[in-house]
Amino acid sequence: MSGNHDSLAASFGQADETVDLSGTIAEAWLALFFFWALGLTVLYQFITRYVFNDSAAWTEEIARYLLIATVFVGAVIGVAKNNHIQVDFFYRFMPSRVARGVALLTDVLRVAFLAFASYLTWLLMQKMVNYQMTIVNLPMNIVYGVVLLAFVLMTWRAVGVMHRHWLQGFSVLERPDTY
Repeated sequence: MSGNHDSLAASFGQADETVDLSGTIAEAWLALFFFWALGLTVLYQFITRYVFNDSAAWTEEIARYLLIATVFVGAVIGVAKNNHIQVDFFYRFMPSRVARGVALLTDVLRVAFLAFASYLTWLLMQKMVNYQMTIVNLPMNIVYGVVLLAFVLMTWRAVGVMHRHWLQGFSVLERPDTY
């Protein structure tokens, strides 16, 4: 059967490429874990609600928190790859020295923002130390802890991106065609 598949794919001029996961960052695996946990929780909720007609009350709350974890840890991937939404239109019209300075300032402001968000999340965790989740008897700081971890990782990855931009002498904002 495998031989038929290979010859059929070759006859159409298409072949599957080998998948290389060696460059996958650790945060991507963590985001994948949260995503699958979210999917399994929602599946469990669906089965208990529509098959057994007895919905598990905890699934909605846990699904919400797993979605938050997936989004924030997934944002670390975007920072590491430096592929968040950006506007490079104005850089085309700026003198190269001005564009370089603004790009460096953008990197510094991104690191400062993420570091400040980490600090604010830490402060929030200090105030929420006695709060529990609504249905599940767990501390809310578990959720905020994942958000704090994500902000710290985003800050660390943003520092790495800034360092890379400094060493190569340009950023994606200045030369979007090189990425």
